Amino acid sequence: MRIVTTYAGFDIGGTKCAVTLGHAAGAAGEQIELVDKAAFSTESTPEATLDKLTAQLELLLNRHPAERERLKAIGISCGGPLDSRNGLILSPPNLPNWDRVDVITPIKQHFGVPVGLQNDANACALAEWQWGAGQGTRNMIFLTFGTGMGAGLILDGRLYTGTNDNAGEVGHIRLAEVGPVGYNKAGSFEGFCSGGGIARLAQSKVTERLAAGQDLPSFYRPPHEITTKAVAEAARQGDPQALQIFGEVGRMLGRGIAVLIDIINPQRIVIGSIYARQQELLDPYLFEELRREALSGSAAICEIVPAGLGDHVGDYAALSVARNLMEKRD
Repeated sequence: MRIVTTYAGFDIGGTKCAVTLGHAAGAAGEQIELVDKAAFSTESTPEATLDKLTAQLELLLNRHPAERERLKAIGISCGGPLDSRNGLILSPPNLPNWDRVDVITPIKQHFGVPVGLQNDANACALAEWQWGAGQGTRNMIFLTFGTGMGAGLILDGRLYTGTNDNAGEVGHIRLAEVGPVGYNKAGSFEGFCSGGGIARLAQSKVTERLAAGQDLPSFYRPPHEITTKAVAEAARQGDPQALQIFGEVGRMLGRGIAVLIDIINPQRIVIGSIYARQQELLDPYLFEELRREALSGSAAICEIVPAGLGDHVGDYAALSVARNLMEKRD
């Protein structure tokens, strides 16, 4: 008999929000199926946004009435900082008006099911661990490597969030004294290994070449208009300056991962977004740096793989928070 459990998810972002409805199936819920999804622009106030999230989930449940009876829990994914234990969002940079907003109580009162909250990196880690490239592990790290660089940590078969939800802020680690700024720190992991960081690194290289009167790369445009996508496309076409930039990014990715391998000794590191798209450019430099920096015994048993859920990991992230909440209660 196929066991199906219904979960709902809320993804709260600075510009848009999404509501998902999904099935976890299989004996241990190891399969996931997205039933329906709705998205809308984030409202001007927390109260209006929560009202809209509630209304959109009601619409989905009305569209799929059988799911209302099977709904077991609701998960919420949102950028930090937050207090997951008390269900509070604590003024994330992309949600500056959300100061100590209780998002669990009103949702729980309306739908009458357990509600859980996690930051987006932790939620994506849970999704990859439960349904993606992290399945079957007990010690796994998920690296976002997108707009920013954050981590979700699965340690000894459980999500580890730290003393006050600040575990996994790997983007703040300084990898070099000089380098692009990320997480308000020059030379940080996020400075080198994020969409904004790669663009800033390319912009600085172009500015240096302009000042020195040197040949300009094929991706040249006014520095503030240079994007990570343009640099990646130029690298794939063999542009030497673009390849040099991705070489530096790959080495710094390897250096950051070496620190994590030495400290945490994971079975697998799952990397999303930019790595999943640019793995071919990054891997040679990443693994060269790992061989130089990481403990050989720990590096040898650690797989490094792209996210299995790909660009859809965000659709399942909040659902995974709901499933994890129910497993903790069992």
